[in-house]
Amino acid sequence: MTGPATPTAAMQTVLDQLPALGAKPLETLTPEQARQQPSPADATAAAAIVLGQDGLPESVGDVQNRSFAGPAGPVAIRIYWPKDATPTDAGLPVVLYIHGGGWVIADLDVYDASPRAIANAAGTIVVSTHYRQGPEDLFPAAHEDTFAAYRWVLANAGSFGGDATRVALVGESAGGNMAANIAIRARDEGLQAPLHQVLVYPVANNDMQSQSYLENATAKPLGKAAMQWFVRYAFQSPDQAADVRIALVSQPDLADLPPATILLAQIDPLRSEGELFAKKLRDAGNDVIVRQWKGVTHEFFGMGAVLPEAREAQQLAAQRLSEAFERPATAPPVAGLGRDAGSRPSVM
Repeated sequence: MTGPATPTAAMQTVLDQLPALGAKPLETLTPEQARQQPSPADATAAAAIVLGQDGLPESVGDVQNRSFAGPAGPVAIRIYWPKDATPTDAGLPVVLYIHGGGWVIADLDVYDASPRAIANAAGTIVVSTHYRQGPEDLFPAAHEDTFAAYRWVLANAGSFGGDATRVALVGESAGGNMAANIAIRARDEGLQAPLHQVLVYPVANNDMQSQSYLENATAKPLGKAAMQWFVRYAFQSPDQAADVRIALVSQPDLADLPPATILLAQIDPLRSEGELFAKKLRDAGNDVIVRQWKGVTHEFFGMGAVLPEAREAQQLAAQRLSEAFERPATAPPVAGLGRDAGSRPSVM
């Protein structure tokens, strides 16, 4: 079996910080222990010190912590305004950002760097949403919360200076999966479609025998054992991972979806399913670009403080988002009707 590729020097510096900070393999921990241990974000901050770089969070115009009424109670969100913008400005486009963590770990703090970078690079308001996690709340609780977050953004964008007609999605890992699901569900339920979806190494299949799983079975910070651990705690049974909301490549209908940008890491068990999902989307007639960065691992996207590859990925995401926001939006269907039922704009 082929092992993982060699990380870049900067990537290896980040990886070295995880055990140095005391992080243990996920599969040896309980969910509560895993939530408390040092994260890749902590390792990035430590690596910045080692490399003599500025590891401080990227400055933005403003940040506010809020919540909205989700399907099962309040859901925490964090709103970021881009630099040189304030909450009193009006008409900015909006990105709903969904963090990763395998539906079990991580939160708005762990995934703070990515929304900041997206807000500044794309000149957009970013609403970062949390969601219920397993094992306390099993699949599909997180999917329901994140779809509710999308509906909340459409209904409330104007209240924080956003333009409800210019809304897009960005998600990482499990968050990339949920972003793609929002686009599909918005189409099926006749809800205003996001203008774009940036899917960063999304969970898109349940096949743990793919080429990238075989190559990266022992990769850090995400390998096969860690993915099996996530499945154990996120679902009622492993069989649920075959649901088309998880195994997106098995979705029977992927036509008429928003343009997609799929960003992948070479040293990542999820790489092959990201490539396959991009092909499936393209074969269904959608506008898709896919880009892979060599020598970096899962979680690299938020490591712009130390990785040039992360900065490149963030800039590509921002470019695609900006292009989507500048294009005239086609009229979305009437909310609540079928995907072919109407053409009048509707914002909840």
